[in-house]
Order: sequence, then C-alpha cells, then structure tokens
Amino acid sequence: MSKAGGGRGCGSLVPQRAPWSLVAATAALCLVSATSVGTAGAAPMSREEKQKLGNQVLEMFDHAYGNYMEHAYPADELMPLTCRGRVRGQEPSRGDVDDALGKFSLTLIDSLDTLVVLNKTKEFEDAVRKVLRDVNLDNDVVVSVFETNIRVLGGLLGGHSLAIMLKEKGEYMQWYNDELLQMAKQLGYKLLPAFNTTSGLPYPRINLKFGIRKPEARTGTETDTCTACAGTLILEFAALSRFTGATIFEEYARKALDFLWEKRQRSSNLVGVTINIHTGDWVRKDSGVGAGIDSYYEYLLKAYVLLGDDSFLERFNTHYDAIMRYISQPPLLLDVHIHKPMLNARTWMDALLAFFPGLQVLKGDIRPAIETHEMLYQVIKKHNFLPEAFTTDFRVHWAQHPLRPEFAESTYFLYKATGDPYYLEVGKTLIENLNKYARVPCGFAAMKDVRTGSHEDRMDSFFLAEMFKYLYLLFADKEDIIFDIEDYIFTTEAHLLPLWLSTTNQSVSRKNTTSEYTELDDSNFDWTCPNTQILFPNDPLYAQSIREPLKNVVDKSCPRGIIRVEESFRSGAKPPLRARDFMATNPEHLEILKKMGVSLIHLKDGRVQLVQHAIQAASSIDAEDGLRFMQEMIELSSQQQKEQQLPPRAVQIVSHPFFGRVVLTAGPAQFGLDLSKHKETRGFVASSRPYNGCSELTNPEAVMGKIALIQRGQCMFAEKARNIQNAGAIGGIVIDDNEGSSSDTAPLFQMAGDGKDTDDIKIPMLFLFSKEGSIILDAIREYEEVEVLLSDKAKDRDPEMENEEQPSSENDSQNQSVDPVVSGSQEVELVDQESSEERSLNSPPEESLSPTDTDGAASVSPSEQNSDPVENHEPPSLDGECTDLDNQVQEQSETEDEPTPNVSWGKKVQPIDSILADWNEDIEAFEMMEKDEL
Repeated sequence: MSKAGGGRGCGSLVPQRAPWSLVAATAALCLVSATSVGTAGAAPMSREEKQKLGNQVLEMFDHAYGNYMEHAYPADELMPLTCRGRVRGQEPSRGDVDDALGKFSLTLIDSLDTLVVLNKTKEFEDAVRKVLRDVNLDNDVVVSVFETNIRVLGGLLGGHSLAIMLKEKGEYMQWYNDELLQMAKQLGYKLLPAFNTTSGLPYPRINLKFGIRKPEARTGTETDTCTACAGTLILEFAALSRFTGATIFEEYARKALDFLWEKRQRSSNLVGVTINIHTGDWVRKDSGVGAGIDSYYEYLLKAYVLLGDDSFLERFNTHYDAIMRYISQPPLLLDVHIHKPMLNARTWMDALLAFFPGLQVLKGDIRPAIETHEMLYQVIKKHNFLPEAFTTDFRVHWAQHPLRPEFAESTYFLYKATGDPYYLEVGKTLIENLNKYARVPCGFAAMKDVRTGSHEDRMDSFFLAEMFKYLYLLFADKEDIIFDIEDYIFTTEAHLLPLWLSTTNQSVSRKNTTSEYTELDDSNFDWTCPNTQILFPNDPLYAQSIREPLKNVVDKSCPRGIIRVEESFRSGAKPPLRARDFMATNPEHLEILKKMGVSLIHLKDGRVQLVQHAIQAASSIDAEDGLRFMQEMIELSSQQQKEQQLPPRAVQIVSHPFFGRVVLTAGPAQFGLDLSKHKETRGFVASSRPYNGCSELTNPEAVMGKIALIQRGQCMFAEKARNIQNAGAIGGIVIDDNEGSSSDTAPLFQMAGDGKDTDDIKIPMLFLFSKEGSIILDAIREYEEVEVLLSDKAKDRDPEMENEEQPSSENDSQNQSVDPVVSGSQEVELVDQESSEERSLNSPPEESLSPTDTDGAASVSPSEQNSDPVENHEPPSLDGECTDLDNQVQEQSETEDEPTPNVSWGKKVQPIDSILADWNEDIEAFEMMEKDEL
C-alpha cells in the first residue's frame, strides 16, 4: 500500500474552531518564516546547486516516465527489467499487490499532476488527451477500493484541479471542459456499491464492471478490511462532492470515518489494523502508525484542513495524544496492543511509518518529527534504502524496497518547516542512491533485497506520482513552480486538491459528535503555523541539536538513545534521585527522570504513570540509575498499597441450589455505595441490554429492582453504573470481557471513576473476572432465577432454606468437593504483563502506584502479603548485547509477579494455563503479524 503524508507547504495548521479565512493566511506565513532560518546545522546550498539537483530530478522523471510511455503504455505499470508493461492476468499473480491494477493506465493517471508540478505543461496536456481517449473504467476486473481511490480517483481529481488552474492562466488547456472530472464522477459511482454494508465501512474490493456480490463480480464475500483502507476516502470523495455538487460521495466517506471513530478502543483511544466490516469487531488488535492504519490518521487531520470541520481535528488530536503516549518511543515508533497499550506488539517497524514525521510537521510537533526522521535516515545510510521492515536495533526484517516515497515526503516538509539545508543534503543522498542502485536502462527497478542490491521487475505508479514530486519541490524555489503550491493540500498519494473546496457546495451536515467524550489536555494542540521564528527563537542550531545525538545510533549494536553531552553531571556531588524523594511537580526531578529514560504520563483520572525505556537513557550509567529508581518505586508502591487500597468484596450466590456456598471474590469500585460501611445489597441478577451498558438500557423492565450484569469494555465504568442506575438497578456486576481471565492468576481490579464527580452514583458496583462471572452466567442459564448477595465479606449461609431443599447437614455440605470458594490472588502485581522493553507504574500524585486498566481501573492487592523486590540487584552492563538490561528487568518482573494459585471448583488451576488463556488472543495476533505482508 502506498500511503504518503504531507500537506501544505510547511505544514501549517490553524487553531481549533478558527475562522476558515485564517487557513490561507497561515499558509502564506509558513513559507515566509521558513526562509528566515539561516544555516541551522549545515552549510547553505547555493542556488546553482539546488537548480542542478532540481534538473537532475527532472531528468530522472523523464527517464522513468518516458520508458513507461514507450514500453508499457497503455498498461498499468512498467516492468523496468524486461522493458514491457504489466497487464493484469498476463503476468504471474503477486496477490494483493495486483489489486491496484485495473487495466486503466494506472501510471499515466497517477502521474498527471506531477507533470504540472515539474513544469511539463505540454506533456500534461498530451497526457490528459491520452487519458480521455484511451482509458476505460468499465473493465471486468476486481480492484482494491483503497488503491483505486487514492491513485485513480485522486489522480483524476488532481489532474482536473491543475487543468482548470492552467485554463484560467490562459495558455494551456483552453479546450478543457471538465472531462477528467466527469471520469472521476463515473469512477466514484462505480466505487459506491462497496459501501453497501450495515456499518458503512466499504468492502475492500470491487469489480469495476459488475460491482459487488453478483456471481460475475467475483467479490463481495470479504468480511475484513484495514483501517486505512476504510479511513482514507474523505479527501477524494469530499473533493468529488464539492467539485460536482453530488453530496453522496462525501456522505459515504464521512459515515465510514464516523464508524471507525466509534469503534476505537475507548480507554487507549487507539484503533486496530483490521476490522470486520459487518460487525465492527477488531480482527487485528495491534496498533501503530505504519501499514494498515497510517493514512487514516493522516486523513483526519487533512480533512480538517480541507473541509474546515473541527470534529476531524478533535478526533486527530485524541488519536495523536494516544500515539505519543503509547506508540512513540523516540526515536522509535512501535506497534502496541489496543487493549494493552503498554505492551509492544512487535519488535520491528515498517517503512510506511516514514510518512509520520511529515504529518507531525503538518500538526506542528517538530521535535519528534526531527528525531524519527533522523533515525530513518541513519537506517537508509546503512542500507542505501529503507527496508520494508527493520528491527528496533536496525537490522533488516523484510529486505524489499519498492521505491517508496514516504521518507522523501517527510524530508520535504521538514525542510519547509525548519529551513535547515541539512535536509537538502538528505534529498541529495536519496537522488544519488536512486541513480546508483535502482536505475536500470528502462526506468527504475524496485529493490528485492537492500542487502544484496538485487532488483525486482517492478516500478509502482506511486514512484512517479510522489517521489519525483517531493524531490523536485525540495530543491525548487517559489519561482520554479508555475502556480502557488500553498493553495493546495496533498492527498496520501500526493495529488493536489485546492483549498477553496472548503467553501464550495457545503451541503453536508457538520454536526460535531466528538467533543462529548473527548477528554484530553488541549494545550498541546494550540499550534497555528509552526513558525520557525518561534521554533528556533535563540538557537539556530535547534534541529541539529536534536539530530546530533542520533547520528551514530544505527552503527551501534542497539539504539541506546540520546548520549548525554554533559557527562560531568555524574561526576558531580549530586546523588541519584531516590524514589522516596521523587515529586511529580518538581521540574528538576522530571529532568533527572528523562535522563534516566523514565517517562512521566499524566492520566485522565489525575494519576501519574511512570514508564522506563532503558534505550532512551542518556548513558549506561543513567540507565542503571533508572532501573534502580524503578525498583525502589516498586517497593515503595507495595508498601503504600498495603495501607491505602480498598479490600476485595464478595459476590455470594444465595439462591437454590447454592444457598451461599459459592462465594466469588470481586474487585471494588472507587465510586458508588461502599459495602464496608452500609448494609449488603441482595437481589436477583439480570443481564443488561446492551450488554456493555454503554448507552441507555433497552430492557429497563428486566433490571428494575435487580442487580444488573454488564460486560467490561467500550466505555468507562462510571458510565455503565449511571446507565443501569437510571434503569432502576439496585446494584451492578461488571464481568471481564477478556475470556479466560481469573482472580487465580491476576490481581483484582479496583474500578476507578471517569475523572468527573461520581457522587451521583448511589448503587454498589463490583468487578468479576471472566472465570468468576461465567459461574453466575452458567447458573442463570440452568436455573433462570439467581439471587446474589453483594457485601464486603461472605455472610453465613441460610441453613433454614438449605435444609428445605437439601436435608444434608451444613458440615456435610462444607465437606463436599463441589463447594468452591473462589478467592483472590495473594500477589501484588505492579506491572501488568509488561514487555521486555518497558516497565510501567501508575501513581496518584504522592500516593500509591497501581497499573491502569483499559476501563480506568487500578490493580488491587487483597492481602497483606507482598512479594519483596529483588535485593542487591547488580546493574547490568550496557556494553554487551542489546537485550541484557531488558532481560534483567523481565526476569525481575517474572520473579515478582509469580501468582499464588487458589482453590477453584475442586481442583488446582495452573497459573500458566490461565495466563496463556488470558493472552491467547494477543499471541495469535502477534503470530499473524509475523506472517502478514505489508
């Protein structure tokens, strides 16, 4: 898949809810401010050298485009090694890669607006005539909806945008009468049947001639699509609606985006890679900024820029906050699990994430953009190209390189944002590598293996649509371009759409449905244009100072992070920071944490989370101090938890035939009726509808006067409590949605509030793991009427009722093997299944630390017993293998977190079995990721 980020010249961004007239103004300010920066970290490149490199880009484009037109046209793509066109069905199938080919001269359409950007207006006019004369959109071929949208529909719209611009100038395209737009409209209607799903998410493939589901269509049976595939439609479809006045296209694209937003994981605010288009269930629950998700994030921000709808900006800001909290591990960007975002989902990165620094420029967050870009550049200098996937210690994971343009794109936008000529040198390196390693007699060939330099008979259309466009713009001055590039926004395929579309045919309702449940600190999102006079106020070497510590990171055995410049700090009189002295409000303490590779994150409910990444420590000594600090914090947290945590509660089944013999250990809530201070709550149970309890109940009569059963997930615990309370429930039991989870092997959850006032919640709320909750659910299925007692501890059984039904004595009953008492684990687990690369702790400021749950819960210790931290731990050396420190941390975690098994249904449950059951879903997802191709 080709995803390219980017946008207007320097990545300008207007404030939330700003008057739309500011867009053009900020766009103009960007280029002015960019030129005000001097030689930030590199010698300035002369005008002559820039022109020379620009001319070299033009020659390279002519070589690629000319060979396509001579040897391949009207085929979709050029095969540069065999000097012929690639026609669908005539060459061996390449699987999903071929879904971009539709027998519609793909490379020509994808290259239309590139011809204008490169000032090849005569060639552009000839190319448009060829498209109108030769291209057929009614072919009996199954194509990717996503690829056809961004490459073909986007190419036609980009060509139309620049055709009308040239026509207005009066020299070229005077004959043009919106023919490309009419073709785009025809193609748009051919894509619409893909949206015929209950969710509004499109099918991933469609037959251009027969549509969906017909026997002749040979498609329409798919159930899954990628997030980017469904979320990368709004720019092209909205532009088509704005150009033509046909609102249906924008409406369908908005519906798909709305559905993805609703299905995000509400606690982490992340989205998965693959989603079921019919049910909305996440099929692959790993999340990152690369393949499968990338352009979804990009289009949220750019939809705001192009359409002026601030709900798109709010959604992007919410996602961006989650990305920087969980996925960004500067300079790395690592996939995580949406339900367990502190757990890395894989140890490698894919090349498509190279677009993200460019998107960060558009957002105005320059520092992490510089860091990640520099890391990627170091990988390129090591391998000549960016491998399709590479590990966290920068070894090749997948060796292919299909001439992707994302890194060139980010280079262009960073240069526009900083004015630093360093990025011109980066672009020069890209040009040299393409000519030296990828150029062949009939074009440019993709790299089959960057390690050996072997080629693949492939030159994708995005190479001409994006790579040469960004490289030329990198070296071009304003007078080298025949139109103002700042009047346009780039799509993910680098096609140009005019910003004036924001005020044209605004017939689509722009109801803001985002703010009501978006809770984050907006102070990070008040950027307008990233004006370099603000970014570099007193230090023209700002960008260089960020890059410099990363210059040699790839040459080492593993990414050690930033090397401390002032090594003298360790030789001074200051002792290492101790956990008992740490204050989250002390700026000096925060700076020390940063040097030790410890990050501090403020959570929504007011708590503080500490996460250590040893690779980010300023030096090996600082990494050792960081490990020691985290060990001390664990011990301190264990002591505080003994004193401050709420004790566990009990759910006792008192109806026939249990009569109080089954007692389930339940986690308490920080809100609602306190069962330790009030009389217990007794009542029959009933399942709420919807089962997740995240909206107004549709069966209030069923839960009225009863204890409602609710499934965990989708919304905050407090929201569930309010919904069942409003329906008349006298109490609530939340059952874990993680199948196989049990209090035998996991610490109890203390359900936290939603960060708001929860005094309105008057009913008691308890939490049961899946295993304990299934006991109640099974009892309902068998006996229908099930009565339970919610209390701070189990009550004596009712011998009178028991004797009526069962004449056996109470003592006999107690000795039966079927009388279980499911109790809580006796271990405190401070770190929730952490990965080998990080250790996390959560803490209320100056209070206890406890890990955060996806619904806003916290880990609870039900007992007095705690495992002691490892004493006299010898700090590992950072001069050896990359995993030394991480392995030590993981071994310590395993020692501390070893659970104590409990009695359960007459047999001893093996903790490892329960753990594997709990994490089986994750394991399968990770295995799938290893097998999947980009």
